[in-house]
Amino acid sequence: MSTKLMIVDDSNIIRSKISRTLSRHDLEVVATACNGEEAVSLFMSTRPDVVTMDLTMPMMDGLECIRALRRLNDKVRILVVSALADKSTAIQALMEGAQGFLCKPFTEDELTDSIDELLRG
Repeated sequence: MSTKLMIVDDSNIIRSKISRTLSRHDLEVVATACNGEEAVSLFMSTRPDVVTMDLTMPMMDGLECIRALRRLNDKVRILVVSALADKSTAIQALMEGAQGFLCKPFTEDELTDSIDELLRG
């Protein structure tokens, strides 16, 4: 059974890049969302195992969305994929429940390595 993935990013280009890269690695993209509110509403119907999460988005930012998703399912694995590379933001995201952090821009190898590490725990 493949691992279910939801991609949350306000950039269509980034969503497409993540989808293209990870769909080749036995991850089934079950949902994509362009902001945190959309992600929360899609989360319950799609029940992803893994979420890639941007931090800077309209309506509901990534940190708020991480908190909401962890309340819905505390076992979901979250990889933050963000251009905000400062340490305090990364630490905050990890404290909210994310398990990994990948800085934009990223290569396909960096993305697959980060997801592999996330899935191994």
